Amino acid sequence: MAKKVVLGFSGGLDTTFCVKYLGEDQGYEVHSIIVNTGGFSDEELKKIEEHAYKLGVKTHTTVNAVKGYYDRIIKYLIYGNVLKNNTYPLSVSAERLSQALHIAEHAQKLKADAVAHGSTGAGNDQVRFDMIFHILIPGVEIITPIRDLKLSREAEIEYLKGKGVNMNFAKAVYSINKGLWGTSVGGKETLSSKGMLPEEAWPTQVTKTGSEEVKLHFEKGELKKVNDKTFDHPSEAIQYLQTIAGAYGVGRDIHVGDTIIGIKGRVGFEAAAPMVILKAHHALEKHVLTKWQLNWKDQLAQFYGNWLHEGQIMDPVMRDIEAYLENSQAHVTGDVFVNLQPYRFQIIGIESTYDLMSSKFGKYGEMNTGWSGEDVRGFSKIFGNQTSIWNSVKEDNEKK
Repeated sequence: MAKKVVLGFSGGLDTTFCVKYLGEDQGYEVHSIIVNTGGFSDEELKKIEEHAYKLGVKTHTTVNAVKGYYDRIIKYLIYGNVLKNNTYPLSVSAERLSQALHIAEHAQKLKADAVAHGSTGAGNDQVRFDMIFHILIPGVEIITPIRDLKLSREAEIEYLKGKGVNMNFAKAVYSINKGLWGTSVGGKETLSSKGMLPEEAWPTQVTKTGSEEVKLHFEKGELKKVNDKTFDHPSEAIQYLQTIAGAYGVGRDIHVGDTIIGIKGRVGFEAAAPMVILKAHHALEKHVLTKWQLNWKDQLAQFYGNWLHEGQIMDPVMRDIEAYLENSQAHVTGDVFVNLQPYRFQIIGIESTYDLMSSKFGKYGEMNTGWSGEDVRGFSKIFGNQTSIWNSVKEDNEKK
């Protein structure tokens, strides 16, 4: 009986090669799986399934992981206002972890002898997939034909043509990876340290002019309404906001990051809804959270984002930080008003019953109602007391 291998399958050149190589050259019974984290339409998923069966897979499974992806990962990235290097909303790195978790689960379900993915040896994805497989399905062999065989694109095409595979072998000028939390765009301009993607390279073109105000309603840190339109699940609110904000071309940027394997890389991305949501959520938090809640959230969230980016979602410290982030959202409820314009957006303000910027307690820079001038005079003296002592001791010693 042939050994079973579960293959993470996208339908592209690399994973198409993997099906033929594993099934016909290595003698495995290939079970393909695609995990949709928001980047595929129903029509595209159907075509990918048809392609997989034409290649000869034993079974093909499509997992709709959008809601689970939000619940397990995206929710905490919003709670933490996570932007890698203050720029990138972890669009691709986060979804790879969701995909790896589902592939591992499928391998367990089928009692597979091996699991395979189409990563090369040059990027982060190989580490993310391998590490999660080692943790969740220890003892199951990990096969990576593209990485191990070090084949050129041309060699893969020649091999597949020899196997009678008929597909579009033309290489796109730009590599695009779309998901719920943004779309990455790579091209010749991102291969060096200088260069910006041209207008035509962006998957979502700018079709709106003028300006538009949107109202985002958060409940305990989660986006539940957009312009008074209520959604059953926050992932649906994200997708709806994307249809509004994407056409303005907001959320476009170039990210420069450190890969897990130690090299730096550049990638373009567009993330209209994620960027608007993160900035709106942060604005609401600045009104309803205390100084030290914000301070510690920033520190923990930065670590959380970096550790997630490096594939360490299974580390128990991540559950500890998630518990903190969840607890911090108890009062993060209210409306945030955002003005959208071509290529930019601006937070207009917030409305919340938890707003700490209340006129009951004084107006910044104008007047106060909770203390007197004498109270402040005494407080200022005591608050700086230890520093005054330090300076006095320093001066005494310098005079000796």
